[in-house]
Amino acid sequence: MKSHHQVLIIGGGTAGIMVAAQLKRKDKHLDIAVLEPAETHYYQPAWTLVGAGTYNYEKTAKPMADLIPKGVTWIKDYATGFEPTQNSVTTKNSGIVTYDYLVVAPGLVMEPTMIEGLPEALDKGVVCSNYTDPEHTWDVLKNFSGGNALFTQPATPIKCGGAPQKIAYLAADYFRKKGINKNTNVIFATPGTVIFGVPEIKATLEKVLHRYGMHFKPFHAPFKIDAEKQIAYFNYKGDKPLEISEGNHLGMTDEGNNVVSIPFDMLHLAPPQAAPRFIRDSDLVNDAGWLDVDHFSLQHNTYKNIFGLGDVAALPTGKTGAAIRKQVPVVVDNVAKQISQKEADNHSYDGYSSCPLVTGYGKMVLAEFDYDNKFTPDPKLKNMLVFDSSKESWRLWMLKKYGLPYLYWKKMMKGKDV
Repeated sequence: MKSHHQVLIIGGGTAGIMVAAQLKRKDKHLDIAVLEPAETHYYQPAWTLVGAGTYNYEKTAKPMADLIPKGVTWIKDYATGFEPTQNSVTTKNSGIVTYDYLVVAPGLVMEPTMIEGLPEALDKGVVCSNYTDPEHTWDVLKNFSGGNALFTQPATPIKCGGAPQKIAYLAADYFRKKGINKNTNVIFATPGTVIFGVPEIKATLEKVLHRYGMHFKPFHAPFKIDAEKQIAYFNYKGDKPLEISEGNHLGMTDEGNNVVSIPFDMLHLAPPQAAPRFIRDSDLVNDAGWLDVDHFSLQHNTYKNIFGLGDVAALPTGKTGAAIRKQVPVVVDNVAKQISQKEADNHSYDGYSSCPLVTGYGKMVLAEFDYDNKFTPDPKLKNMLVFDSSKESWRLWMLKKYGLPYLYWKKMMKGKDV
């Protein structure tokens, strides 16, 4: 196998495939390789719906071989390290691969060991996660008969920051349909300070919380799960004193340590997440362990022929496929400029990200925002007769369930404009 490529892309996820496809569309003669070990590519945004029993898991998967663009070399292997001064990447089985330009887009990895007891808990029936096994989440929801339904997320960055609350809303709606909401407490505990950072979306979601009678607990960072006793432990990070006391069915406080323990009859959580180990162990990362790229050009801050995007990038915005959709053209433009011996001067990525917040069966809000948490709705939504995407809408639900998967497979993965 050839060991040098003009453009080497690490990762065959959303970002890697889109960059490869758009570069090939720009210049079909480019020598591009994608380094990716996985056989299967998943459309993960639909996993929220799988977890709520309203989407088929099999439909979220396609063979990687079907997605690698025509004329792009697939190196089916793991990257294990970098020698950026030598323009080379080491691999598990294929030796050293060298490049002229490198695009780093391996996504992130689940790190359940960062919460004590979580790896063991995920093997237990009552603890589930759409991030690892959405079909199991649906089994847990179907078998739930009442008590505390606890939903939480870690203090680390996570892909699709809204996902842990989406399944909470769907579960609350499901319990209501099933008639067990009267003897159920739906609790959403988050290390965050508010339900959502964009004011227009926050206002809608506060109404949703009220509609379902959900218990919203901000400033709660989970650090330990006891699956046997079915108790989750949180560090409370708020400055106001906690209102719960010993004996409360919604939790107990250990006031000396600001520790809250919440008993659960089912627990859904997003595991802690981090950049892949070979990225964290390289000198391409910032102090927090994420790929150190310029926030606007996505060019590496030290090595100018390296670009990074997607979940692995150290960008202060949501880690979503929608963010990648706006990042890819900037990376493609800058790489193409460098190939033409020009400066990578496209600094146009403004932090755009989008979170389709499903708030119940048949209801959705679309949070689109930039680095400043400014609400930036897509004008094209008016073509769908959606005039205020900060409000719940059936049309937005249809977009989530049918429109977005179609656009993903038929347009984004083929390098076409969306």
